[in-house]
Amino acid sequence: MTAALALRRREVTVGLDIGSGFTKAAVVDHAGGTPRLVRIAVTPHPPHPPGGEVPDPGPVADAIAAMFERERISARSVVIGLGGRDVVSKRIEVDRMDENEARRVLPWEAEQHVPFDMESVRMDFVVADPDADGRRMSVLLAAARLEWIESRIALLRRAGLRPAVIDVDAYALHNAFEANHPDAMDGVVALVDIGTMTTTVNVTEDGLPVLTRDLGFGTGTLLPDLERDHGLTADRAASALRGEAGILPPSDLSDFLADRTAPVADGIARTAKLLEREDIGLGIARVYLCGGGASIPGLSEIIGDRLGVETRIANAIERLQAGSDVVDEPSFGDMSPMLMLAVGLALRRPAAARRARRPRERKGGRP
Repeated sequence: MTAALALRRREVTVGLDIGSGFTKAAVVDHAGGTPRLVRIAVTPHPPHPPGGEVPDPGPVADAIAAMFERERISARSVVIGLGGRDVVSKRIEVDRMDENEARRVLPWEAEQHVPFDMESVRMDFVVADPDADGRRMSVLLAAARLEWIESRIALLRRAGLRPAVIDVDAYALHNAFEANHPDAMDGVVALVDIGTMTTTVNVTEDGLPVLTRDLGFGTGTLLPDLERDHGLTADRAASALRGEAGILPPSDLSDFLADRTAPVADGIARTAKLLEREDIGLGIARVYLCGGGASIPGLSEIIGDRLGVETRIANAIERLQAGSDVVDEPSFGDMSPMLMLAVGLALRRPAAARRARRPRERKGGRP
């Protein structure tokens, strides 16, 4: 899904991931032919429920505007993503048809897969196997409630920004993993984004998104229990989750995480069961963790042991080139998993976005 505006200046893309507790920005320069991460920024803001409208957009917009000013990010056109309950992204199978026919037919087909009033959504799609010869074709379908889109655009404008591209979080995350962890494009893989208030499990099969599921778990849900169980202040509990020494013995933190993070592993396992119903017929081969919660010490090992599946922490510059301003940032190692979605958004080339818009821009509802 693309907004009416496009980036027209230098081939620099700013990916902006507005999370429920932090906003992350990644600036990628495409001018040399190879994407290069040239700047990163993170700012906290008052927590809000994931997905849907931000109840009080003023403080969030102010925090974003201050971040752009502080980090000297001059671009005002940004690429944002949408996720959560007001967004549907799904791979469907339909009879093979040409582009023009698909434009006419898919809004009707989408009614079977989109649980919203089709008059109130914006929809887009891409054919995943355009060169195949089979009678059926695979289509990646994305739809978002117009109210959600307008709310996010209003928030950006309040921060002095404008949307160049509106992407789907699951697809943007996929772009970041493809650039940095190409082995995540083989087989059935779970890309797990652990945020402040929610965890999103994105499952891909051979590089194509298959399922997306949200879990009611995040670093913000751990903190109250950690404060209560160990008599910590909010600041010290947050420091303990970051693994700072002298707050909790490592064994105490490990025991706490093993008990409280079971919903993540169980949610991934339930998603694997859904794959069986979708006739994928394969179990999850690997799990990659990203988001702010991925850096919690020992979490990847705990989840991997519980699932019996190889589990890794994602790195936003595992293969992506990065400028010295990024790699010399003292805290970049800890921030890297948190930046995966912002990087994936920033990997959308402006020129490609303009080309993608011309053949397919449509509203929801019947043609």
